[in-house]
Amino acid sequence: MARERAHHDRCRAALTAMAAGAVEQIAVGEHAFASGADAEVLGYELRSRARELADDPGGPLFFGRLDFGDGEDAGDHRARRYYLGRRRITGPGPEAGIPLVVDWRAPLARTFYQAGPRDPRGVRIRRRHGWAPFSTGDPAELTGFEDEHLDAPGPGPGPADASGGALSAIVAAELERPRIGPMRDITATIRPEQDDLVRSAAADSLCVQGAPGTGKTAVGLHRAAYLLYTHPGKLRSGGLLVIGPDRAFLSYIERVLPSLGETGVRQSTLVDEIARHAVGAEDTPRAAAVKHDARMADVLRRALYSRVAAVPAGAAAGAAGTALTVPDGSYRWRLDAEVLAGIVAGVREEEPPYATGRERVRSRVVREVQLAAERRSGPRGAGWVRRTERSRPVGAFLDAVWPQVSPEEALAAFLADPADPALDPGERDAIRRPGPPRGSSPRAYRSVRWTAADLVLLDELSGLIERPPGYGHIVVDEAQDLSPMECRAIARRAAFGSLTVLGDLAQGTTPWAARDWPRQLALLGRAGTPVTVLTTGFRMPRAVVRLANGLLPSLGVDVPPARSLRYGGELTVRRVTGLAAATVAAVRSALTREGTVAVIAAGPDTDRLRTALGPLAAEAGERLSVLPATAVKGLEYDHVVVVEPAAIAAAEERGLHRLYVVLTRAVSRLDVLHERPLPPQLTDTGRD
Repeated sequence: MARERAHHDRCRAALTAMAAGAVEQIAVGEHAFASGADAEVLGYELRSRARELADDPGGPLFFGRLDFGDGEDAGDHRARRYYLGRRRITGPGPEAGIPLVVDWRAPLARTFYQAGPRDPRGVRIRRRHGWAPFSTGDPAELTGFEDEHLDAPGPGPGPADASGGALSAIVAAELERPRIGPMRDITATIRPEQDDLVRSAAADSLCVQGAPGTGKTAVGLHRAAYLLYTHPGKLRSGGLLVIGPDRAFLSYIERVLPSLGETGVRQSTLVDEIARHAVGAEDTPRAAAVKHDARMADVLRRALYSRVAAVPAGAAAGAAGTALTVPDGSYRWRLDAEVLAGIVAGVREEEPPYATGRERVRSRVVREVQLAAERRSGPRGAGWVRRTERSRPVGAFLDAVWPQVSPEEALAAFLADPADPALDPGERDAIRRPGPPRGSSPRAYRSVRWTAADLVLLDELSGLIERPPGYGHIVVDEAQDLSPMECRAIARRAAFGSLTVLGDLAQGTTPWAARDWPRQLALLGRAGTPVTVLTTGFRMPRAVVRLANGLLPSLGVDVPPARSLRYGGELTVRRVTGLAAATVAAVRSALTREGTVAVIAAGPDTDRLRTALGPLAAEAGERLSVLPATAVKGLEYDHVVVVEPAAIAAAEERGLHRLYVVLTRAVSRLDVLHERPLPPQLTDTGRD
C-alpha cells in the first residue's frame, strides 16, 4: 500500500508538471517562427492540451496495474509493469518518454480488459485499485487493491460474470457506489464485451441493443473518447456529436467525456441541433404523427421541385416566351427553348441539392452563351463570364424556371395546401395550416410560429435545398424513440462519417418508436449494420430486473430478458391507503441511507407529491428529485419510489413501455406504492 500510494503521489506531481509545461509551451509557441495559419493551429493545439490537463477533478490517476510475466507470450512487455488510468502521464526530465500511467485507450490497455484465466495474454498479475469516494478538489485516497494471478488462477473473489469468470470485489464495489452527481466514466469497470464495442474501427457503424443497466450509454461515450484518441486529426476536423433525448440526460452525462480528457465534443439534443427557430406552437397528436412519417420525405421533395418549370414562362424568357436573349454590347445572343428545356431537364435528372441545381442551370446557360460568342469572335475571359452570370435576363430566366426558395417559404406554402397523393384527406386536414401568402417577404416566414415537428420538416427541406455540413462520427442515444424523419436528419449529418446507435426497443415511448432495428438503421442510412445485444446488467439488482422483465411480453418487441449480476438490492411492492403520506414515509426512510432518491409518478401527480415532500426536499437538497415518468429516461438513482404504476401505464398510448423505463431507474432499492390494482403484467412478479 505504501508503495502504491507513493507511486500515486509521483504521478500527481508529474501531472502538475505536465500542466505547467503546457502553459509554458503556449507562451513559447506564440513566438514560434511560422506562418500566421500555422501559428494559429499550433496555438489552438497547445491551448487545448493545457485545458485538458488543467481540467482534472483531483480523482484517482490510475485504477489498475498489469504485471507481465517473463514468458514468450509477454512479447515486448516481458517482466514489465504498467499502471492504467484515464490519461497518459509521463515522468519529468529524462523520464519524459516513460509512462507513469498508460492511457486506458492505448493498445496495451486492451490487455487489462480482455485478459483472463483462459487467455492470460502474458499477464502474471492484474491488479485493481480501490479508492475512497472523492469530491472535486479533494485528493484521492487509495484504500485497497485486489490481485488476480492469471498465471495461476484460483477461486474467484466474487459472483460470476457473463464469461464465467469472477466479478472482482473492487469492480462490484465501484458499481454499487452511491450515484451522487453526474454520470461517471466506467474505465475501471469495462467488461470484455463492452471493450470490443468501444474499440470498434472508426469507419464502422454499430448498433447496441442494450437492456437497462448494461452500460450502453457508457459504451457510446467511451467509444467517442477512444475514437478521438486514435483518430484525433480526422475527428477533430470532421467533428464528433453526441445526441441525447433531452437536456436532463445531457446534463447527467456531461462530465463523462471531460473526465476522460476530451473537452471539445458537442453534446446536444436533436431539437437543438436542427432548430432554425424556437418552438412556438404545438401540433395535435394526429398532425405530429403525419409530419414524422417517412412518407413526408417524398412529399416535401415533390412540393419543393414542383416549383421547377420545364420551360421558361412568360416575359422572363423573351418576348415570345420561347427563347432567352442575352445582350452583349451590340450583340444579342439567343438560346432556343429546346436548348433551355434540355438544360433544366438534365440538371433535374442529376438530382443535386435544390440550390446547387439552380447554379448548375445558370452555369450551363452561360456556357451555351459563351460558346456562341466564342464561335463568332474568339475566347471570352472570366470577367465576361461573371457579367453574363449576373445579367438581368439570365437572372429572370432562373427565377422563372428554378426560383430561389427558403425552407420556411416552401413549408408554409405546403402546409397551407398539403395536396399530395401520398396523404389521405384526413391527414391533409390534420396538418393544414394557413400561412403567409405566396410571394410574401422572407421576414413574413420568419414570424411563423413553428411546432417541434415543423422543425424536423424544415431541416428536411434545408437538406434538399443545400446539403448540410456533417460530422466525422455521431453517437445517438435512445435511438429507438426517433421518428423516421428524425432519423433522416441524423443520416444527413453522418453522410460521410459513422454512427454509434444506442437504444432499447423495450424502452420506446414515442408514438413512432421503432419496433425493430433493421428498419431504424435503414432510415439512419446504415442498412445492414450489425446489432450487438447486451443483456447482462451490472447496475440493477436481480429482484428489480425480474420485476421489470414481467412487462416484456406485453411490449410488442423482440428483445431478450435482461439478467443481472447484482445479488444485493431491495424491492418492495406495497398497496397503501393515502399515496402522499406513504410516499413521504418511504422517502424519509430512504434518506437515512446513502445515495440519491427519486420519486417518479404520472405527470398530473407530481405537483401534489412535490408539495407533500416540500420539507424533506428542502432538507435533502440535490439528493432528492420528484419527476414525472416522462422525464427519467437514461437517468439512474440509488433509491426510486414509483407511485401508482397503473396511472403511469394509463397516461399514454405506450404507457407500459414508459412503466418499464420507470421501473429500471433504481440501482440499489425500489419501492412501488399503489392504491389502484397493479397492471396485470406485474401481479405475478411484484407481490409483497
